[in-house]
Amino acid sequence: MAPVNRFRHDFALDPFQETAFAAIDAGRSVLVAAPTGAGKTVVAEHAIDVALNAGGKVFYTTPIKALSNQKFADLRAVLGADRVGLLTGDNAIRGDADVVVMTTEVLRNMIYAGSSNLDGLEFVVLDEVHYLQDAYRGPVWEEVIIHAPPSIRLVCLSATISNADRLAAWIETVRGPTDVVTEWRRPVALYNHYLVADRLADSLQQVPTLVDGRPNPHGTEYDSDRLRGPRGTRGRPRHRFRTPRRLEVVEHLDDRDLLPAIYFVFSRNGCDEAARSVVDAGVRLTSPDERRRIRALVESATAHLSDHDLDVLGYDRWLHGLEQGIAAHHAGMVPAFKEAVESCFVQGLAKAVFATETLALGINMPARSVVIEALTKFTGETHEFLTPAEYTQLTGRAGRRGIDDVGHALVLWSPFVGFGQVAALASSREFELRSAFRPTYNMAANLVRRYDRGEAHRLVNSSFAQFQADTTVVQLEARRADLTRLLARADAEAQCDRGDVEEYRRLVVEAAGDHRGATPAHIVDAIARMKPGDVFRAAAPHGRLAVLSVGFRSGGAVKLRAVTTQGRVRNLTADDFDRLPDVIGEITLPTPYRPHSASFCREAADELRRARVRSGRRGGPRPYGGKGRGAHHRRSHEDQLDHPVARCPDRGRHLRALERGDRLRRELADLDRRVGGHHQSLSARFDRVLEIMVARGFAEGWQLTERGELLRRLYHESDLLVCEVLTDGMLDGLDADDLAGLASCLTYEHRSRVPPAPPRFPNARLRDRYGEIEARAKALVAEELTRDLPATRPPDATLVAATRAWAKGAPLEQVLEHDELSPGDFVRNMKQLIDLLRQVGEVAPDASTRDAAREASRRLFRGVVAAAVALPGGAHDDEPDAGSEPE
Repeated sequence: MAPVNRFRHDFALDPFQETAFAAIDAGRSVLVAAPTGAGKTVVAEHAIDVALNAGGKVFYTTPIKALSNQKFADLRAVLGADRVGLLTGDNAIRGDADVVVMTTEVLRNMIYAGSSNLDGLEFVVLDEVHYLQDAYRGPVWEEVIIHAPPSIRLVCLSATISNADRLAAWIETVRGPTDVVTEWRRPVALYNHYLVADRLADSLQQVPTLVDGRPNPHGTEYDSDRLRGPRGTRGRPRHRFRTPRRLEVVEHLDDRDLLPAIYFVFSRNGCDEAARSVVDAGVRLTSPDERRRIRALVESATAHLSDHDLDVLGYDRWLHGLEQGIAAHHAGMVPAFKEAVESCFVQGLAKAVFATETLALGINMPARSVVIEALTKFTGETHEFLTPAEYTQLTGRAGRRGIDDVGHALVLWSPFVGFGQVAALASSREFELRSAFRPTYNMAANLVRRYDRGEAHRLVNSSFAQFQADTTVVQLEARRADLTRLLARADAEAQCDRGDVEEYRRLVVEAAGDHRGATPAHIVDAIARMKPGDVFRAAAPHGRLAVLSVGFRSGGAVKLRAVTTQGRVRNLTADDFDRLPDVIGEITLPTPYRPHSASFCREAADELRRARVRSGRRGGPRPYGGKGRGAHHRRSHEDQLDHPVARCPDRGRHLRALERGDRLRRELADLDRRVGGHHQSLSARFDRVLEIMVARGFAEGWQLTERGELLRRLYHESDLLVCEVLTDGMLDGLDADDLAGLASCLTYEHRSRVPPAPPRFPNARLRDRYGEIEARAKALVAEELTRDLPATRPPDATLVAATRAWAKGAPLEQVLEHDELSPGDFVRNMKQLIDLLRQVGEVAPDASTRDAAREASRRLFRGVVAAAVALPGGAHDDEPDAGSEPE
């Protein structure tokens, strides 16, 4: 039956898309790194076609709920409602469908839970995979890549990054054949401009930033901006150039037919003020028909909000600005307002949107032009210059495919940034992706439950972070996985249904008397069994030697590296022995383990001289020149033994498999020592995480306690602290309203540069309980700092009173008056809190606490909070979805 192409496009495929298609058709995973709007999604659609034609399933993951909703709507329009599902913390629609869209956190939780939904899964699409560098969300991508069942192929879609080859090499190391497809060419050419206000000409000058791909040679003229002639007020020199005002920029764009535009301002207040000032200046960018369409879209987006809430949110003034074609867009707005702005912009109705950089992250809102007001942004502590990757992300919105021939990016003149810095950003292609992976408590709990210690360490050391820090460790871990599979096969071949092959081999060796009759194979096996630190006696003049390392060459040869008491290093092979070497003692080798280091060898020789050893057999092994007797001697001993294995026709195959297994075990042990010698490995950090879990009662050895089992099911930034709060009863005995208020201290984080007001507690019980949580958090942080681990974010009581009031039914106006919190921030925090309360309602040890948590989440889910959660197209949340895996 011919394959079905469900996704039809009215354009020819680009070469990079054809290359990616070929990789998928060849049964490989693929990483596609391409600019915004280049058509990466077409590759994912091809994977969906391939999977559905084979009768399989596809999971399409996105970093945020808004993108999940948008992608769900897109796929449902093509494939039909019955074949597409959606799983986020807000919505669970057809989770068993052929194609399921979800946030990456949901998939991570499924994998850890061993969900049956993974059965029949052919592909996982990891959209926006460059998010793995995000400090909070990033580790989830790596967890999915590492832990997903081996049979699943990945389709990774990324913004353009300069180290895509390295990322693909890591994916191939941990998952198997992976092709990297990189496209640097934008589908719509981008023109970079420098926009300057010139006082002499009383106008704005727009000049190209780059000429023939290089900085405009005349650009530096704008760095010397002092005017000659009379001085200004108070004798200060007058400046010829200044930063263009926002109103001037919008009028300039309108005059040059460069609208619609996204105008990036790295401040929420700045966005609101910019939109307000342009509207107040009387600018109107829309026609009467466009204004009617805008009003219809707005009324649809805000239909779930009450008139009272709309009044509180300043609806009339906001709608007036949007009808003029002007709006702000940032996380401080309620989702309904953001959705309306996006809908209007996509349909070409909103002409100038003043936005923070969050608009550049994933939402499909291309523009003809992008304006960057400043090349620095405040991070909460300092002002930092935009990176080339951030600049590319912002300007990637410029140019609408199929509408615009070119896109335009304009950077405004600033007295603090020279033209050379602007040109360097515009021409740079250094967009290196850096991993943010780190072991968390929840991750550790899941690893302990699912794997043994060695496998858990291997998985942690298989991260992209470790690959970037030390490629050798990841390669060693991959080699270890291969050797483990070979060892299992050798052990199976060494089994004989007539008897114990190991016992038979031991009798063969003993039959050789004083071991002088040992065959070359037995000597190789004996050397392979030796380990670093073993002491054996050699013929004069060398005396005792200590093993430094045991190496394995192709064909099964073994190389022994040893040191004498005089510090001389000797390299030995099986040909240097005429009988089995006899271990007479053991020393502790120096750390770190560096057997080829001269200082390491000297320290080992010192240990050897001090070591106390037992007497060896008279004559000892004779190294340097002795030879074995040959196969006929081995056969004579084997044939004379009265053992069931001696009569097995496959005796030789069993013995060879047994020797091969011993050799593989030695090589595995050597790999483990080499990995252990890399002190920067993430497994060492993982061990420190486990130390805290053991110290605080979440694990005993390599076994989870009851508290640890609860931790395994909690997905939260402060997972261990939340688990302690639950298991120690700090949320017990509270009604739903008090529990909602107190739990808010575990989700809220004050981010403004202005310090928050002192927290207000509605009653003494909440104040006392918060004190207990705060003390517990301080003790945990002290332990983390002692072990050089990141500190758990402390609880924040700022929102306790407002949250409790909202749970009790207070109107929005009253709640927002309690604290200086924007409506959008309030909605986002309530959604995060609801997610936590839903988890508490599932895992809390106390039944009454579970009931109170569920009731609290129900009470919080109303008004503007409930309106933010609608079917696809209505949910806008730039926070990760940490909800537990749906049934």
